[in-house]
Amino acid sequence: MFVSLFKSLAALCLFGIVPLPLNAAEPELVSVQKIWDRGEHNAFTDLIRFRDQWWCTFREAKDHGPSNGKVRVIVSADGDDWTSAGLVEQEGVDLRDPKLSIMPDGRLLLIMGGSVYSEGNPYGTRAPRASFSTDGRGWTKPKKLLAEDHWLWRVTWQEEWAWSVSKLGEGRDPRRAMLYRSRDALDWEWITEFRLPDSTWNASETTVRFMPDGEMIALTRPHWIGTSRPPYTSWSWTKMKENIGGPNFIRLPDGSLWAAGRRYAGKPTTVLARMTRDSYEPALTLPSGGDCSYPGLVWHDDLLWMSYYSSHEGKTSVYLAKIRFK
Repeated sequence: MFVSLFKSLAALCLFGIVPLPLNAAEPELVSVQKIWDRGEHNAFTDLIRFRDQWWCTFREAKDHGPSNGKVRVIVSADGDDWTSAGLVEQEGVDLRDPKLSIMPDGRLLLIMGGSVYSEGNPYGTRAPRASFSTDGRGWTKPKKLLAEDHWLWRVTWQEEWAWSVSKLGEGRDPRRAMLYRSRDALDWEWITEFRLPDSTWNASETTVRFMPDGEMIALTRPHWIGTSRPPYTSWSWTKMKENIGGPNFIRLPDGSLWAAGRRYAGKPTTVLARMTRDSYEPALTLPSGGDCSYPGLVWHDDLLWMSYYSSHEGKTSVYLAKIRFK
């Protein structure tokens, strides 16, 4: 058995496919705390480590939608005590799903969707927005990107390039998704369209990450894991056994992949899941329920730090969990 496994791993390496670790670690919840509830509805989080401080962003609005939301950025030195660092808003526009990343020049990039609603159309029109900051506190006026109906959902930087998947067709079926890249997060170059097998609901919210050998892996709502190699125009897809909302994943120092998002089995909850190129297995349920999920993930001091939102305590609020692996 072990000889056969060794031969299989050797064959994968021969063809340039680096095997992911057999994920035997068990996640253990160290702590979880509510870090923000000052808005009426606080949701769609992201988390980043910048200049030796913690930065969390999310949308504040009247409700899940459609209502015009503002993007709040909060900061903490230790992850326990948080203060507001900035508020990004645009008159008449619902700013939502904010995501943070650090640009090659050291600035913070805030990418978000911007929706404009009209009577009788709960989805309205939309286009991505970008805002920049040198210190996390002063933010530029949101700049509109791409064309109407696009929604760049999360940015991952790799070798001076920003990569992002834009979802199109919000509120329609099927949805479409396009892979883009950019050097400055303002001018975006189209790479390919995701074509998923046997899907009546095409690709939606997507997080992409890069492996050390240049392979790109995509985790895509509702239930897809995709893999591709440069130039990332040809993709292989695996359908997961469960649906996921607000998908995010991270590669830990040991090479293992861990994903997080909304679980729909039974009542909605926020979960952390083992992930490989072709599997997704929930392993830990966070204190959560109802309107929830959309996590940010950061590895720091041998812990996985995870922001998310949830309404399980009544008011939809932002939480921060610390998770260890044993």
